[in-house]
Amino acid sequence: MRSFLRALRWIIGAILVVVVLAAAYLLTNLKGDMPLETLKARWTDKTSRFVDVDGMQVHYREEGTGPAVVLLHGTSSSLHTWDGWTQVLKKSFKVVRLDLPGFGLTGPQPAGDYALATYASFLEHFVARVGMDKFALAGNSLGGTIAWNYAAAHPERLRALILIDSGGHSARLDSQPIAFRAAHWPVIPDIMVRVDPRSFVEDGVKKSYGDPGRIRPETIDRYYDLTLRPGNRKAFVDRMKTPSSDETARLRALNVPTLVMWGGRDQIYSAETAKLFERDIKGSRVIVYDDLGHIPMEEDAPRTATDAAKFLSEQTTK
Repeated sequence: MRSFLRALRWIIGAILVVVVLAAAYLLTNLKGDMPLETLKARWTDKTSRFVDVDGMQVHYREEGTGPAVVLLHGTSSSLHTWDGWTQVLKKSFKVVRLDLPGFGLTGPQPAGDYALATYASFLEHFVARVGMDKFALAGNSLGGTIAWNYAAAHPERLRALILIDSGGHSARLDSQPIAFRAAHWPVIPDIMVRVDPRSFVEDGVKKSYGDPGRIRPETIDRYYDLTLRPGNRKAFVDRMKTPSSDETARLRALNVPTLVMWGGRDQIYSAETAKLFERDIKGSRVIVYDDLGHIPMEEDAPRTATDAAKFLSEQTTK
């Protein structure tokens, strides 16, 4: 018993030392928020619009004409992740993309509520607010999870569904970006909302690409800047701490034409996960890009957008 207690005290002491050292390091790298107006000047363009939804000024862009398609980004990302897709899709479709609550220029959800049901409800309020009735919906990672939960609740709205490295099934937690894991540690989350996030951002983006050599410096700068939007660091921590439940049984009831797209080098959600979505969603089809990572639509926009456009055109001509 004494040896057990000594070992336990040693382990607790070691953990405390690690936490204290980590906290001391982080506290030497404090970083304030960037003013919202500065960020707007840098990260909006002539297509940017803001609309009041659920107490938030939601940043979105609408480009092109034709059948509508809505694009949802993942955790810590923004509507800019769809820049390449928009250039391809807007030739045949009306492309609507937005900064989800907690991210980009939209910023925090007023009540700090980042449950999937709240996101799905927000999306319904958003599409109603901007005057959309029938549309296709595509989502990456968290955006994919929101997309299929929305599809389960509002199948009558959707012409088609595209899930890109979507959440909802199993994840390889040992490969999660350091910020995702640190958000669950003791003490560290309270420091994360004040510390310079550049190292976290760089780690997350590198883990999200199949080939980090494809990452441009301006891409890192964009993710970094938008992380510094007032309230976004706290929103990230709150989102990561939001309890989740297994809702995948809802997938088996979906009756929406679905394309599942996956990066074969995804370090966050294994490419094997694509098979689970294919199994659960009746009639779905899967494309795996062996050389791409967790955000294939950003890493290789021309190739992935061409496949998406082909699928969407098939659904809108039926």
